[in-house]
Amino acid sequence: MRQEYAYEGTELDLFSHATQWKRYWASRIHPYLGNRILDVGAGNGATARLLCTANTALWLALEPDISLADEIQRQRAAGRIAKTCHIRVGGIDALHSNERFDTALYIDVLEHILNDREELERAAQHLTENGRLIVLAPAHQWLFTAFDKAIGHYRRYDHKMIVALKPRGLRLQRVIYLDSAGLIASLGNRLFLHSSMPTLGQIKFWDSFLVPISRIVDPLTGDRLGKSILAVWRREVVL
Repeated sequence: MRQEYAYEGTELDLFSHATQWKRYWASRIHPYLGNRILDVGAGNGATARLLCTANTALWLALEPDISLADEIQRQRAAGRIAKTCHIRVGGIDALHSNERFDTALYIDVLEHILNDREELERAAQHLTENGRLIVLAPAHQWLFTAFDKAIGHYRRYDHKMIVALKPRGLRLQRVIYLDSAGLIASLGNRLFLHSSMPTLGQIKFWDSFLVPISRIVDPLTGDRLGKSILAVWRREVVL
């Protein structure tokens, strides 16, 4: 029986125009992807469209919102998402106890989950040996705005908060910030605009002009500045 759940955010279609940003963060997580991938909170299928290919052994898109899950299915049927992508309505509790994945992805999802530590503990139980857990989330609680509240964010993360979330049996492999140029724009909105939702024009400006700057500047800062944070954990091998 399908779960009765409806995602309250309205930003998914708007951020579908952020193509350069998606390619940027995808390039940073690509080295950590395995062959069997769990996409938690798959939304409208944006991550699957970007990273799931015909060579992917398995991509399981978990999405509790029935209408969004149906949208992923429609895109798969239309050939916009690879056939190796399978859709299941639900969250981490929809997995069977024996299901294992090389990679579990939380792309702009964890900030929507109240009990984030418990969520990652449960996800870690479904990783293979040397499997990785990857989280991409908005950074810095001091940047929390009406926009975060409007789309159902409970929090934004910093390095200390991410480190504190370490699931049992996993080792934190990497934590970096992304989008240093976007950080300046977000700070401007926090101080002056107080916008509850960016306009399409603002999204396109950020994506077309600021993200390319961030791709150059981020490595120069040692990935220490940005409005998003990326964390990678790896399951420890018990000898």
